[in-house]
Amino acid sequence: MNVNDDLEKLIENLPIFLQESLNQHANKDKLIEIVLDLGRRPEARFVTGTEYLSQKIISWQDLDYMTKRISKFSNENRAGIERTLHRISCIRNRQFLINGLTCRVGRAVFGTISVVRDLLESEKSILILGKPGVGKTTIIREIARVLADELEKRVIIIDTSNEIAGDSDIPHSGIGRARRMQVAKTEYQHQIMIEAVENHMPQVIIIDEIGTELEVLAARTIAEKGVQLVGTTHGNCLENLIKNPPLSDLIGGIQYVTLSDDEAKRRGTQKSILERKAYPAFEIIIEINHQNSWTIHEDVKNSVDLFLRGYFGLDQIRQFSLVEKIKIKSKKTLNPNSSILTNSTNLIHSGSGFQKSWLLINQETDEKSLKLKSKKLVIYPYSLSSNLLKEVLLKLGFKFVLTNEIRKASLIIGLKKHLKQNFKLTHLAKQKNIPIYSVNQLSFYQLSKLIQFLHS
Repeated sequence: MNVNDDLEKLIENLPIFLQESLNQHANKDKLIEIVLDLGRRPEARFVTGTEYLSQKIISWQDLDYMTKRISKFSNENRAGIERTLHRISCIRNRQFLINGLTCRVGRAVFGTISVVRDLLESEKSILILGKPGVGKTTIIREIARVLADELEKRVIIIDTSNEIAGDSDIPHSGIGRARRMQVAKTEYQHQIMIEAVENHMPQVIIIDEIGTELEVLAARTIAEKGVQLVGTTHGNCLENLIKNPPLSDLIGGIQYVTLSDDEAKRRGTQKSILERKAYPAFEIIIEINHQNSWTIHEDVKNSVDLFLRGYFGLDQIRQFSLVEKIKIKSKKTLNPNSSILTNSTNLIHSGSGFQKSWLLINQETDEKSLKLKSKKLVIYPYSLSSNLLKEVLLKLGFKFVLTNEIRKASLIIGLKKHLKQNFKLTHLAKQKNIPIYSVNQLSFYQLSKLIQFLHS
């Protein structure tokens, strides 16, 4: 997991006495935000807790020094620093003078979304839920990069507060090849969402902080046009969304239905019940419970229906860390008095079971005899993303070497459509007795299943 935070660019815009304090601080890399309030000592909020940075109190001159060195504040009282992801928000007094600043550190974190890579490849719309400050914006920034660069989708980001791609007219490199549309005022966000679809032919639209009925309506309209959506909204869990009238339309909307006497008796319910109105705009929901533990609802329609009937659907919890494989736990409650708990430590969870998704294209020998006995794989990747292949191998915990020389390879992995056209490669591999495996598409799931098979 790589982090790009441009922290020096934020520190160099602070008053001099704070620059010295922060540059020497042992937990500088764990900084979340800096709070500068008039007449108070400056505070730094770290992952580990809050600390005062100095005995000196903040003066008008200190606030003025910083505000002159950053961009102008928008109508939402937010500003940024050119070519970075940092956000500076201000507090004003009754005369509209700035008497407080909150400097949030913006980080582009690469590798955070490997735990949900299979969900991105499903091409279904995804909604991310979480409390403010839990890292939703960081996650969708990385999702935008992966969709645009690695899955080669046409991605457009609706960047209302310039938090996803930074405050410059040139987007931050953290979003990769994704395009960014800025929004002049928050109230225009829904209009820009529709404009993006009508004018720029995206395959994916990314929206941060869906909050109003107009934005919800725009999201539904986009989903009905067949465009994949990735969005965030505030809320701890799916239950919060169901009980929030303006936002409930994101998951199909809720309505009261009056049943006949016979139907109510058959169901064993009251005559007036709650039901889902329509198909959800977002088919998958990710709840960010903790930094390294996410709850996944892979079938939002089913989860909402079960919740409204007083049951609980499939709660899939994905846990990950830098040193361990991804762990997936699923809890499925069939009725209030009966539950089945299923635990899995597989890399990928698949409800439809295992399906073979590759082909050995240059050997007549039985596949079982070709499984690699060596502990280290020497792979020649052909027409594949090396980054994706590395990610799969690292998550599975295998030792490997990627080589550019076919003669040194113990196997070749490539895309089927490209391998079929390269007769020279297949002929050379046959001479050297190097097996070639082809996959149908560039997919985290297919590659992981192939590697697991070879080492089984």
